[in-house]
Amino acid sequence: MLNNIALGLLIFVALVIFYGIIAIHDIPYEISKHRRHPHQDAIHVAGWVSLFTLHILWPFLWIWATLYREDRGWGFTESESANPVVGRLEGQIQALSNRLQAIESAPSGSDASLSSGQDENSMSDDSPSSVESPASADAADKK
Repeated sequence: MLNNIALGLLIFVALVIFYGIIAIHDIPYEISKHRRHPHQDAIHVAGWVSLFTLHILWPFLWIWATLYREDRGWGFTESESANPVVGRLEGQIQALSNRLQAIESAPSGSDASLSSGQDENSMSDDSPSSVESPASADAADKK
């Protein structure tokens, strides 16, 4: 009688452990499904592969599943504009665009002083400091 109870308890514990291992292997897939991960099928298959490799891959699957979030993608910041370099470059682009519009909308008489004072080699330099505004060209001519 006692042997049968012990055998039943042993089978019950073995089934709970077996089911627990199968349920645990699916946690990274559930995380990826909740986050709408683009690789959720691959994570699910890798979870089954990990089940047969004694869960060696499982910690990496957990990390892979938690790296992606739908609201921010693969990044680690909340938005791209949080980067100060990007913000500074966007400001420079806006300032240069405004300056170009001002130069293009200026009367054609002021363009002659700008184009006659510089040769083509100096215009090929891409740095913003090498391009003179019409006001600075007039100030240089008065000296």
